Amino acid sequence: MTRSKLLIDIDGRSYSADPDAGICIALPLQSGSANPKAWNVDDPLFSPVVAGDFTGSVREGAPVNFFNVQFNPHGNGTHSESVGHISADPWPVYKAIGSGYSLARLISLQPRQDGSDHYISREQLEGISLQNCSALIIRTLPNHPSKKTQDYSGRNPAFIDPDGMKLIAKAGIRHLLIDTPSVDKENDEGRLSAHKIFWNYPEQPRKDASITEMIFVEDSCPDGLYLLQIQIPCFELDAAPSRPFIFPLSPA
Repeated sequence: MTRSKLLIDIDGRSYSADPDAGICIALPLQSGSANPKAWNVDDPLFSPVVAGDFTGSVREGAPVNFFNVQFNPHGNGTHSESVGHISADPWPVYKAIGSGYSLARLISLQPRQDGSDHYISREQLEGISLQNCSALIIRTLPNHPSKKTQDYSGRNPAFIDPDGMKLIAKAGIRHLLIDTPSVDKENDEGRLSAHKIFWNYPEQPRKDASITEMIFVEDSCPDGLYLLQIQIPCFELDAAPSRPFIFPLSPA
C-alpha cells in the first residue's frame, strides 16, 4: 500500500510529514465542567431537544440523538479567533485560518513573574529562530495536566508581554497558538494591547492572521519544527472551536 507524504523545503533541506500521523493539540469540548474555561462563562451544555412527547435522546427512547449545544467559543475550550474579535467590522475566523498547512515552531517557556503577573517576555523570545515559520506554538511551563480542566476565571493566568508580541508580529507569524486563555492579561482595563499588536489593529488589520488559545501540547512532543493544520467550522463569527494538528517532520 502506497502512503502519501507531505514534502517541504526548509533552508535548502527537504523534509517530509505523514498526513496520517497528526497530533491533535486541541482539548475535546464536552458537556459539563470537565473542560478548561475562562471569563466566568457557564459550562458547556449538550442537551436533547424536547418537543411535546419527543426527547431527542436514544437513551430516553428516541430513534435518534438530537441535541442542542450551548457554549461560548472564547471562554469554553480550545478555540481560534480572528481580528474580528476586536474590530467593529466582522471577519469570520475561518477566513483567517484558510485550508492549508503552516510551518510551525513549538517552544516551551516558563513565564516570568512580576508580582501577581506571569508573562512571556520579549527577552525569552529573542533567541528563538522563527525563520521560515508562519506559525508559533507556545507551551507554558510547568505543563501540568490540570490545564485540561482549569477554570482560569479570576486567576490572572499567564499572558504575552506587548513587547514580546511586537517581536512575534515582526517575525511574520500568522498563526499564534498558546495554552492559556488569552495573549493579554485577564484584567487589562480593555486595552487588549497584545491582540492589537498581533493583528496590527487598527492601522492595517491582518485579516489572514489568527490566535488560538487553550490548547494542550503533551510533554511527549519535543520542541522544534512541525507542520500545522488548524481545522475549524465555518461559523460566521470572530471565534469558533478549533482542532489544530501538528505533524512531525523527518528528513526526506
